[in-house]
Amino acid sequence: MNPAPSIVFFTTASGAGYGLLFWLGLLRPLGLVPAVPGFALLCLAVALVLVTAGLASSLLHLGNPQRAWRALTQWRSSWLSREGVSATVTYVPALLFGYGLWAGLPGLATAAGLLAALGAAATVWCTGMIYASLRPIPQWHHPLVAPGYLLLSAYSGMALIAAVSALGGVVGGPASFIVTLGIAGVVLKLAYWNMIDDLRPAATAESATSLGFIGHVRTLDPPHTETNYLLREMGFRVARKHAGRLRRIALALGFGAPVLLALLAAQLGGGVAPAALLLAALLALAGLLIERWLMFAEATHTVTLYYPGG
Repeated sequence: MNPAPSIVFFTTASGAGYGLLFWLGLLRPLGLVPAVPGFALLCLAVALVLVTAGLASSLLHLGNPQRAWRALTQWRSSWLSREGVSATVTYVPALLFGYGLWAGLPGLATAAGLLAALGAAATVWCTGMIYASLRPIPQWHHPLVAPGYLLLSAYSGMALIAAVSALGGVVGGPASFIVTLGIAGVVLKLAYWNMIDDLRPAATAESATSLGFIGHVRTLDPPHTETNYLLREMGFRVARKHAGRLRRIALALGFGAPVLLALLAAQLGGGVAPAALLLAALLALAGLLIERWLMFAEATHTVTLYYPGG
């Protein structure tokens, strides 16, 4: 599939923003992040900026962005619509969370923060299910896709909240979360990549044409003499050697380096911790951009069976 930059940015930025919102709403009542309102307001602002920027960029992928509101009406049957509804609804408790912090209303801030965390998790799950529900794309119609979206959102959100927490002198807890979630992310991605590498095609040219009883089916003439939308969007291919290299870069940049930096911050503390955790957050986001690009580039649509080399 064609890795559209707007969708790659959307899934990475909004995932990190929702992850940050989730951890902020959940950990603040537990006292695991700095309790000062200024810290929470800064984290909330960063989360909403990332979420809004991601959602805005996703509109660039639509043929008629001005009609995007109509997608909200199909929530009974469409995961895309459910994502839109969930994302819109989550703004309400998130803004109430901010108001409670600003006005010094701890009860409202706690309740709204927990509701915002629930909405953030629901929105990310809906985003993952948009892809996991697509049967014609076996790399997406996979049991690890939606959980992967949740885990990577939680990981990038924790990397961001840890960087801000370090400025308030809280290092150990958030850093340990980064290590745990980073290792879990590596395990999940390795398992996912191994599984999609071993996938047997759900359909073949023989089954798609119902001519398998004759023998091997090959294309006599291509369906089109020139490239078209179908080939641009669904016929994109990345060479296996390039995919392997990018996988290693994504693991090293997005998981390995942030985990090592988090361990370094926890050990040294002091003035080193904020710089190390800020760098860890930036590297995690950069690595996840590559990981997300690969998720699209390595996906193959069944329709390519009708094209030479499909």
